[in-house]
Amino acid sequence: MTVTPAETILVVDFGSQVTQLIARRVREAGVYSEIAPFTQAEEAFERLKPKGIILSGGPESVTVEGAPSVPQYLLEAGIPIFGICYGQQVMANQLGGSVEAGDSGEFGRAFLEVVGECTLFDGLWKPGETHQVWMSHGDKVRALPEGFEVVAKSPGAPFALVADEGRKFYGMQFHPEVVHTPDGGKLIANFARHVCGIAEDWSMAEFREQKIAEIREQVGDGKVICGLSGGVDSAVAAVLIHEAIGDQLTCVFVDHGLLRAEEASQVVGLFRGHYNIPLVHVDAEDMFLAGLAGVTDPEAKRKFIGKTFIDVFEAEAKTIGGADFLAQGTLYPDVIESVSFTGGPSVTIKSHHNVGGLPERMNMKLVEPLRELFKDEVRELGRELGLPDAFVGRHPFPGPGLAIRIPGEVTKEACDILRKADRIYLEEIRKAGLYDAIWQAFAVLLPVRTVGVMGDYRTYDRVCGLRAVTSTDGMTADVYPFDGSFLSSVATRIVNEVKGINRVVYDYTSKPPGTIEWE
Repeated sequence: MTVTPAETILVVDFGSQVTQLIARRVREAGVYSEIAPFTQAEEAFERLKPKGIILSGGPESVTVEGAPSVPQYLLEAGIPIFGICYGQQVMANQLGGSVEAGDSGEFGRAFLEVVGECTLFDGLWKPGETHQVWMSHGDKVRALPEGFEVVAKSPGAPFALVADEGRKFYGMQFHPEVVHTPDGGKLIANFARHVCGIAEDWSMAEFREQKIAEIREQVGDGKVICGLSGGVDSAVAAVLIHEAIGDQLTCVFVDHGLLRAEEASQVVGLFRGHYNIPLVHVDAEDMFLAGLAGVTDPEAKRKFIGKTFIDVFEAEAKTIGGADFLAQGTLYPDVIESVSFTGGPSVTIKSHHNVGGLPERMNMKLVEPLRELFKDEVRELGRELGLPDAFVGRHPFPGPGLAIRIPGEVTKEACDILRKADRIYLEEIRKAGLYDAIWQAFAVLLPVRTVGVMGDYRTYDRVCGLRAVTSTDGMTADVYPFDGSFLSSVATRIVNEVKGINRVVYDYTSKPPGTIEWE
């Protein structure tokens, strides 16, 4: 049976792309939380016996027949409920209020006027003040259910935040879970602590112990192989699993020829030298590059890489006498962009090699202990487990590696060119002291050739794109604002030192609308 803290917040998922941010904000407040889709909310309620419920946003409209609803059982359970966006609308609708479809939506920054007292505002907001929030909605509440009062409003949302203090029901039209609502995390913390009365006693140390217990329960005396990709996620997963089951774990590091410069030696050195974890190093570059020849569709690349990883893992499992489980460093952003975290209704953005790319015929069961975490939480867990800061602090690197940083066909020549450009870029970032201020920085080799002049000769070579973003969790990201002189010096080095590139550009796209990776 899964080990969970005694006092929990249940987050009911109505399909928002940022539902997990709600759970994360609750955990940041020192309170444990779990997510369940609205279709499974009643079962989750019985299992967790939560002290409070948060209803997420979602893409549907309560004005449409058949729209998702809150199980009536939850509304009658007598515990606090906090509805966000669609969560506010569906709660208002089911409790006797009404919702209208908006002719035009309200998206982005907005400013609330606080017009009443509310427990959510304890030590935070006072009547008469104005505060910034982030809106993303089309529909809005038209009439409140009995017992509710308006405690904050905006020009576009007259019922921006409403409260029924008697039943401890709260609804807000804006999104407190995103960083663009500066005080949003504090509002959620006030709900968990002041309204629900939960103590601040959940931590990453507790998560570590919980997951170790879960891994032992799931695996028993079975053997596990863990795929190391060269990134932080799989490394943290491997160390956590090794702590749980010791020599039942064997790590398999697949060098698919799509890694950054010198990455293979760094990974092998860490696990064989520092942790003494059994490690199989597989040189599979020829296999992967041969299979990627002629493939240009991003999804086809990811599917092939995922399938081939599993093929290699299964072959290695046989050589070590069989394995029952495959461990992966899957994180929540991988999951939410591929399939809904717990079977909920969120929309697929793209598949990931270790989520949507798994072949149906895989002969091993999955162990994914980090599946509920964001990248910054994984780093925190890595430090809790004692991984070196130099490794834990590395920028994220995707499982498909350079294959999704080379739009179009992937070849060894293209990988070698990109590796050199990427190394120069990261060297300059480190030299400028910017590495830790940036969430992720990398080079992309574009399927474009341009005319250039080098010396007295005409060139017709590739274009290199540079990308750098800031983020806290990978769900949203802003462009890192390099100054022009830095970008100019990097471009000069790349063009001068990397044969095959004669032009460098910088990607100024945030997420959304773009994703962090190009494919």
